[in-house]
Amino acid sequence: MLSALISSYPKSKLSMEIASIPFLNQEEYSYFYSFFQDLDTESQDSPSKRQKLDEFDEEYSSLNQILNATEVPNSDFETPHSKIELPKWEFEMPDSKIEIPNSDFEHRASEMADWEQGRVRKTRIPSPPVGGYTAAEDSGGHRRRLWVKERSKGWWKYHNSDECPDDDFRKAFRMSKSTFNMICDELDSSVTKKDTMLRMAIPVRQRVAVCIYRLATGDPLRKVSVLFGLGISTCHKLVLEVCAAIQTVLMPKFLQWPDEERLKEIKTGFGSISGIPDVNGSIYTTHISIIAPKANPEAYYNRKHTSRNQKSSYSTTIQGLVDPRGVFTDICIGYPGSMTDEQILEKSALYQRSKMGSLKNTRVIGNSGYPLKDWILVPYTHKNLTWSQHSFNQKVNELNKIGKDAFMRLKGRWGCLQKRIEVKLQELPMVLGACCVLHNICEMYNEEMDVELSFDLYDNEMEIEMESRGISVNALEARDNIAHNLLHCRHG
Repeated sequence: MLSALISSYPKSKLSMEIASIPFLNQEEYSYFYSFFQDLDTESQDSPSKRQKLDEFDEEYSSLNQILNATEVPNSDFETPHSKIELPKWEFEMPDSKIEIPNSDFEHRASEMADWEQGRVRKTRIPSPPVGGYTAAEDSGGHRRRLWVKERSKGWWKYHNSDECPDDDFRKAFRMSKSTFNMICDELDSSVTKKDTMLRMAIPVRQRVAVCIYRLATGDPLRKVSVLFGLGISTCHKLVLEVCAAIQTVLMPKFLQWPDEERLKEIKTGFGSISGIPDVNGSIYTTHISIIAPKANPEAYYNRKHTSRNQKSSYSTTIQGLVDPRGVFTDICIGYPGSMTDEQILEKSALYQRSKMGSLKNTRVIGNSGYPLKDWILVPYTHKNLTWSQHSFNQKVNELNKIGKDAFMRLKGRWGCLQKRIEVKLQELPMVLGACCVLHNICEMYNEEMDVELSFDLYDNEMEIEMESRGISVNALEARDNIAHNLLHCRHG
């Protein structure tokens, strides 16, 4: 084809014409394209491929001979006045679209696109959850796969099954299965979460169990995460959510100020123990160790705990009023550890009740850290006590012991209160309140506490000087009369 094309032109113009041809015409383009296409599709050793290669070599060698035999004068290119008429070539693109095969890059790009489409389609293929992922349906009925870290739930499955003895369950959660089931039923509406298209919701029993176990043992979240097969952050979130639900749902039912009928029972119970009339509760204040807060840390600095532990200690407080069974009827939570019992009392709801006249004809028993008032009885603190005063102090101490023992059981059951609690200061009252509510539930349902859980309570009991108390004459006379009557009743 090339030989016939070259021979049809004069040799004098051959060199210029060959150098002037920028493109191939339609016929030449089709020839070369079909040649190389056939060459590429045929096998390496096919006879037709070898024949075409030989023909191409012959055409190429004849073209080289013609070009080598022709001398191209430089003057034709260098002389500006020489007039050379170049042939006019007309090159028209064919109407039909020529399909040029894809390059290797385009071929691989198309493969990647096909692979990506296949991968996306693969994620929507329904498949059972195996290995390291779970499956959930979306709104269109498809199922998506989520890669979730697999964790063992063997410990929780055992304690949540009928195979677990009640003793093992009580050791882990400080209560029987029946009491635990009651709590789950009460919190069901406020704790339940709906399943989403991404994952299944954690069951209510497991949510409540994570919170109660964390409060009961005080174990670090890392260990709680392993036992329940959940993430560390998930366990922390569950503890706060369940504590908030306990405060909202259970506190109005299990920790409330007694009504008239209940108040009569409380007075009768305390009267049978000590002989002191009209006692509606025993008050006590305990300290909970905390991390030093960033804001105003000196207010939470606890001098006595620092002296005892030989390192800087910070605390917050729980002040509670208990009935003869050790059930809380009033609590005041969250005031700094540097405050005295008297200062905390003045900021409590109990003190506001006394101002409103709600504590008329009733008395609260306190230790020497509280002031003597018309509605608060405290022991004599001066020396050289009379027989009646000594007998009064013995009775008051018996009632004070009821309040202190209640706090010992509170800290004994809920081990998180025995160590430095790692909760944000603004969330701490909610957690401490939940512990008090759970304590009341255990007391009301007669949950016995194991002997090994007993806790030696150590708190600040600071005696207040008489002169600083501002004691009324009526309060002094009332206490003296009670002491006198107790002595004569005992000997009578």
